[in-house]
Amino acid sequence: MIENKLEIYNTLSRKKELFKPLINGFVGMYVCGPTVYGDAHLGHARPAITFDVIYRYLSFIGYKVRYVRNITDVGHLENDADEGEDKIIKKARLEQLEPMEIAQYYTKCYLDAMDALNVLRPNIQPVASGHIIEQIEIVQQIIDAGYAYVNNGSVYFDVHKYQKDTGKYGILSNRVIEDMKQGTRELDGQSEKRNPADFALWKKAAPEHIMHWSSPWSIGFPGWHLECTAMSRKYLGEEFDIHGGGIDLLFPHHESEIAQSVCSCGKEPAKYWIHNNMITINGQKMGKSLGNFITLEEIFTGKNANLNQAYSPMTIRFFILQAHYRSTLNFSNEALQASEKGLKKLFEACRNLDNIKTGKTSTISFNIMNETLEAMNDDFNTPVVIAHLFETVHLINLLLEGKETITLNDLENLKHDMLIIIKQILGLSEETNEDKKEIIDGLVTMILDLRAEARAEKNWVKSDFFRDKLLELGITIKDGKEGATWLIE
Repeated sequence: MIENKLEIYNTLSRKKELFKPLINGFVGMYVCGPTVYGDAHLGHARPAITFDVIYRYLSFIGYKVRYVRNITDVGHLENDADEGEDKIIKKARLEQLEPMEIAQYYTKCYLDAMDALNVLRPNIQPVASGHIIEQIEIVQQIIDAGYAYVNNGSVYFDVHKYQKDTGKYGILSNRVIEDMKQGTRELDGQSEKRNPADFALWKKAAPEHIMHWSSPWSIGFPGWHLECTAMSRKYLGEEFDIHGGGIDLLFPHHESEIAQSVCSCGKEPAKYWIHNNMITINGQKMGKSLGNFITLEEIFTGKNANLNQAYSPMTIRFFILQAHYRSTLNFSNEALQASEKGLKKLFEACRNLDNIKTGKTSTISFNIMNETLEAMNDDFNTPVVIAHLFETVHLINLLLEGKETITLNDLENLKHDMLIIIKQILGLSEETNEDKKEIIDGLVTMILDLRAEARAEKNWVKSDFFRDKLLELGITIKDGKEGATWLIE
């Protein structure tokens, strides 16, 4: 199906460009994943869903995609700076656990949340701590090229020399070094840098720093920006097609990646840079550092003061897809409730396709697949796709009311197209009772606990009340030596 019509907004050129992969028929895509030191939150969901849809669509139109998304488990210091405590080590210290216990636990939490949101797993999911050798090799390449210096066991990238020789620093973020200087605070230990704009490639570890490795310069750990350069190169090569991530990573993270690549191998890493915008709450970016984030578990259970109710994973996915990925998306209960209603309406219309009576002629025509392709080829415009879906819902309702007619062949084609667009491209799935089994289990267990308390107090009236109410719902209770069990009749 591959047709050369897809246009992508490239942050590097600040315009939409016709997508042409480096190798015909193949796409290499690298996306920055989470730093795993806390629960996955709504801010994590947006990039995951954005690039999941991009991955799905590229695959749908016929590309063979190698999708790489990393896990950061070392080197990401507080406030994205070159000084301070490693975020994971800080969490480990507070919880009195090993750093890798923290990384493993929150990696699992993140992946479980992404599974609930129907985000497909990437082809490769490397971790930073598993690629220390590759990172050390790149640091040495940059030193050999003359664009890094060693000071007291730490290695820093020389931004001024790089800018003087290449003029490339700022090509992605459109920043200039003079502005960076003015915005840089003098921190303890920054005297190691020749200039405030320089950034760490390798940091000498303090004695109390738990996660450290041997290198030619010191026992230490890699800088945060270095890991993505190393892992994208290992799995996608020195040049690849798409590099993605949240807009908050544009500077300094992605800008520094470009600089590291140019100086270590003479090439810019990615042809197209794609950045999703942020989710805001009360006009502020949502994130851990600001303390205003809502975890995905809280959203799914409704246990947060900012929430009026619980929202299902598919409601969250639909909410995110209703805005273009480059637009700011503001959180509100009203918006989520509207998404919940809209999603129910969409799936209700899909179910009603089976109730439509067919005729000998079609008095109505559908162009939903072509409309979807046109919208997705325009920089993955999911809100326009969804608008076309609801236009189709209106036409389906006219068929149900008998105000229009459709042939069996046209109806089968419509069912096929709706299924492909909703499930395969947008990744939306209708939640069934099986999806809610965990909630049902929890509620029944809670009632059984209350019944057990009543029985322990010999309050047989109350105990029988709980049993009878469950029986009315088709749930039978059986008492045994090990306690009560239940089953749905």
